[in-house]
Amino acid sequence: MEREEFLQVYRHSLAHVLAKAVIEIFGKETQYAIGPQIADGLYYDFKLPRAITEDDYKTIEDKMLEIIKRKEDWRREEISRADALEMFKDQKYKVEIIRDLPEDELLTIYYTGDDYVDLCRGPHVENSRELLSTAFKLKSSSSAYWRGDEKNDSLTRIYVYAFPSKDELKAHLALIKEALERDHKKIGPKQELFMFQETAPGMPYWLPRGWEMYRQLIAYSRSLQNKYGYQEISAPLINNKKLWLISGHWAHYVNNMFLVPGLTDGTKADDAVESDETASVFSIEAEDTMAAKPMNCPNAMMTYKRTIHSYKELPIRYSEMDVLHRKEKSGQMNGLFRVQEFRQDDDHTFVMESQIEEEIGRIMELADTIYNTFGLTYRPEFSTRPDDFMGDIEVWNRAEAALKRILDNRYGEGNYEINEGDGAFYGPKIDLQIKDALGREWQCGTIQLDFQLPANFGLTYIDKDNTQKMPVVIHRAIFGSFERFIGIITEHFKGAYPFWMSPVQVGIVPIHTENNEYAKEVQELLEYEYVRTEADYADKNMNEKIKYYRTMKDPYILVIGNKECENRTVSVTIRGQKTQLHDIPLDTFVEVCKRLNKERSIDLVSEM
Repeated sequence: MEREEFLQVYRHSLAHVLAKAVIEIFGKETQYAIGPQIADGLYYDFKLPRAITEDDYKTIEDKMLEIIKRKEDWRREEISRADALEMFKDQKYKVEIIRDLPEDELLTIYYTGDDYVDLCRGPHVENSRELLSTAFKLKSSSSAYWRGDEKNDSLTRIYVYAFPSKDELKAHLALIKEALERDHKKIGPKQELFMFQETAPGMPYWLPRGWEMYRQLIAYSRSLQNKYGYQEISAPLINNKKLWLISGHWAHYVNNMFLVPGLTDGTKADDAVESDETASVFSIEAEDTMAAKPMNCPNAMMTYKRTIHSYKELPIRYSEMDVLHRKEKSGQMNGLFRVQEFRQDDDHTFVMESQIEEEIGRIMELADTIYNTFGLTYRPEFSTRPDDFMGDIEVWNRAEAALKRILDNRYGEGNYEINEGDGAFYGPKIDLQIKDALGREWQCGTIQLDFQLPANFGLTYIDKDNTQKMPVVIHRAIFGSFERFIGIITEHFKGAYPFWMSPVQVGIVPIHTENNEYAKEVQELLEYEYVRTEADYADKNMNEKIKYYRTMKDPYILVIGNKECENRTVSVTIRGQKTQLHDIPLDTFVEVCKRLNKERSIDLVSEM
């Protein structure tokens, strides 16, 4: 049996053991819903007679181990729809699943021993003894809506880590511990980068330090895009729904858009405000309904359409970093990883079909440059036509063939993953999966080939034969959401950012107030050379000042006392090192900082 197949079978089987254990502990009134395997184990959803606490975790683990040691047989049976409904008549969620299945669906059940049965397709182990050598640990519990719908019952979801051996479980737990120490949701507030408030869920407040880092990322992105011939534009953040109807987003994305409903016909705004039935006079069907933009695509189309274009102008590259809003369910938001307000390094490039391969090659080259700057590697994934695709299937075939040819030429045939049916509704795409310091993969960059939006918006250019032809649009982002990228690199660097993007690059600590004058001179010189500094001139203990800058993980801390003032030098504490460099000429230190900014080096200079 292949490893992945083995993992699926034993984790799925262990989910049944978990369900049986919970029922034996909490009683027959327990309602059990679904229990799939996941990347590092499994979970099962329950409706329990009481809330679960961490004190229950060990009890559940012990009960699971007890059940496994019973070495019970597992038995598969096929069952009719009527018999299944009768068997699970007291299980609300199983009954709902059965009723939602097609009439001709083959139903199977699995017995674990004689006293637990579950509706399941399988496969499973034949006897619990096969689970004896595996290792598991209860991870956590949380609330989860039945079938992910907030209108449904709130259930208790119990997560379990599960691995083939104790060593693998131990290694995974160590990885989890390290991941928790890198959690951007802890590091960000601790380093005074960002915060969240309930008055704006999923919309980060960027604090001075965090916003400085954000600005550095944008500045870096802009500097590269200037070199690659991009023109930056900015467009309205709120647009009439007519725009989204043309683009197709209204049909495909309206549930994820923040709407400003318009007034129904015949109703005046003043009347609506004064009315006790205000809700009844506003409607998203009204002509003046507006929506905050969740993406920049339609605005780029309108910008292109403003004038007649010649083939000689193509490619035309419109980059855009406007604020975007996407409505998310409360349970889906996760720090900076999934937010409702964000910016991204967006671009829409208008090309002739003959220019597709060369232009995407340039984009991949740009991606190489950006990811290498952060010491990140990536791999491409090719996503093809989804079920709800828009447009002519022959156009889709051409688009997919073009992207496949590009990937084959760049990486070799078969040296990239294909995600069938995972493309955007308007075109196939290449997603760039970066890998962080813990080996976790994150999809940041995306390159999407689009033959549909140009057709929807009636975009054309005058070709060399003086005929009108339709351009192809390449949608592109490399950082992706800047918010999400900052979350990723915060965890990747564990809050110890490269010098060039650190919010504060140098913390300055005068030992005594009589050292402040020279310390201010040092600060002014560094800031004149565009080195970001922060100095603490307060009359307080030196170690207290140093501790703050160490907590912030600033790259360099300069300690300035009488000796440094006299010799016009600095003493340098380097992030991550215990020893201090003494008697460093001020000019030498300034040159080091200038070089690190220019080269965007990941590593700090430790010898000066």
